[in-house]
Amino acid sequence: MNTHLQTALTLGARGVPVLPLRAGKVPFGNCPDCRDNACGGRPNMKTPGPCACPRPCHAWAAATTNRAVLTGRPWERAWAQAQAVAYHPGGVGLTVVDLDHADAVAWARRELPATRAVVTTRGEHWLYRGTTHSANAVRESVDIKSTMVYARWLGPGAGTMTRLPDVVRALVEREETTPARAEVVSSVPSAPGRAEWDRSVATGCRHTERYVRTGLERGLALVRARTESGAGSQAFGVAQFLAKQHATCPGPCGLDLLGQQLIATAVSVGVPESYASRAVTNGLAGAA
Repeated sequence: MNTHLQTALTLGARGVPVLPLRAGKVPFGNCPDCRDNACGGRPNMKTPGPCACPRPCHAWAAATTNRAVLTGRPWERAWAQAQAVAYHPGGVGLTVVDLDHADAVAWARRELPATRAVVTTRGEHWLYRGTTHSANAVRESVDIKSTMVYARWLGPGAGTMTRLPDVVRALVEREETTPARAEVVSSVPSAPGRAEWDRSVATGCRHTERYVRTGLERGLALVRARTESGAGSQAFGVAQFLAKQHATCPGPCGLDLLGQQLIATAVSVGVPESYASRAVTNGLAGAA
């Protein structure tokens, strides 16, 4: 039994849903039956589905406290290759304020109530009791991780955990609430008026044009669907996903143009331009 599995079993016994992470601090990819969410997704995802896959598919939604699942044969290969353990904060009633560098930590110490802190590679995770919507890039190098996401387990931290303050909830609401279309003011023109990705800007891409365009259109559709809230966070996720698809390409792959189309689409459904740009830029960089 390796160290990561031992950690996962200890956390699971305490009621914390966990899952393995591979190199790059990302979940293991879906199996062929679950790829592109063909199975419908796990029952505890936002859109419930019939997935009964025994493997750790669907990222955070696969997190579990079940010892039999964690030690079962379908998860063996994942644990053998695991580089870290993740947990689902919302699944245990927590919110993590992910502060990605020293300036972000300094901001939190000025603006947020003190709580339990976990030291990370570049900054700190601040843990609060209570859940909220998750959102990326609510401020420079600050992410909110609670429901429908995972966070890397880096230890229990130090300090007394306090209740989730309204100031953290307000960060999510301010950045993720989509205003009415009539209220949108932005210098970003609509997508048709912008330079679009084509093969001429991706001379080092190993994928076919159809593959890239299909992935982009699916991603843009996900962003367009978030007309009430969450379009900015969705744009971040799509950008990160697209960048990962090109991680092994020699390049160039024209990711900047893919990003511009994502930004324009997010703005078209009401995301402030500055936030959309920051979210997409962080998403593309986060997969590097």
